[in-house]
Amino acid sequence: MSASLEGQLVVAISSRALFDFEEENQVFETGLDPGGDPRHDPGMPPGVKKDAAYMKLQLERLDVPAKPGVAFSLVQKLLAFNDAPESIGESASPGAARQRVEVVVLSRNDPVSGMRVFRSAQHYGLNIQRGTFNRGAPPWRYLKPLHANLFLSTHLSDVRAALQAGVPAAQVYPQSARASDAHPNQVRIAFDGDAVLFSDEAELVFQAQGLSAFQAHERDKAAQPLLAGPFKPLLEALQRLQQAGTSRMSIRTALVTARSAPAHERAIRTLMDWNIEVDEAMFLGGLAKGEFLREFEPDFFFDDQTGHVHSAALHVPAGHVVSGVSNPPM
Repeated sequence: MSASLEGQLVVAISSRALFDFEEENQVFETGLDPGGDPRHDPGMPPGVKKDAAYMKLQLERLDVPAKPGVAFSLVQKLLAFNDAPESIGESASPGAARQRVEVVVLSRNDPVSGMRVFRSAQHYGLNIQRGTFNRGAPPWRYLKPLHANLFLSTHLSDVRAALQAGVPAAQVYPQSARASDAHPNQVRIAFDGDAVLFSDEAELVFQAQGLSAFQAHERDKAAQPLLAGPFKPLLEALQRLQQAGTSRMSIRTALVTARSAPAHERAIRTLMDWNIEVDEAMFLGGLAKGEFLREFEPDFFFDDQTGHVHSAALHVPAGHVVSGVSNPPM
């Protein structure tokens, strides 16, 4: 009988989202070693030069664990759901553990560099056993066979393709602040509303007609649930994971939106209609989100507008959801 990931929360992640490979990436981009010296034969074709220099450096550092990247905390905590000996309300035998979360590396790295990824994961105690290493080719096409609930990558084109394929996905900002270590037994995730959890229906009104029209539109339609946005399936999967529960790990979610009263009501009623709960809701009325997120201390924040992502990234791990009217197709 073949292995199956059915019933698990499946997170697909790129190497640079999980680990800090920014120095190595500079070698790939420039063909120079960290000291600025050439690492290749100048007569080689440019693509080969970059690839060879990068592979050589990764091989040299094979036994040097990579530093944690932007999404490291999120992955580490989600995997901890597999370590709990029993679920809340269950009478599991002592020492028993259920596989609730699967993390798979989907990387544009080459297979040689992939060895360092797996060794780094092992160093930190991350039980990551599956991965694809595609040497520059887009890895998003493997999301469907994985039935992935989330894809995190630094590559904008891969994120766009994943979202178009119906997989919740975000472009990780490598320069983001790292997550706080103040909540070791709680996964904390924050979501924007329109074009992330919800459709961009209301955002279309706002951008076309302004704030007053937006507020009137949302007040008039307060009892009509918004359509689902690209990240509704992830929020549903997180709620299932939370309900399965463990004695050690929990999940805390927050809606962090530029909406304000009276437009708040439609957002809340939409979540109620979906039978989905969030632990916190922040209706900020256009205030910068970064400092509020700093206080919430999420392991990750998702937003569709780059301005909000940049504000958040100063304080917390953040990613760009490339969807909705604010992100027209290229």
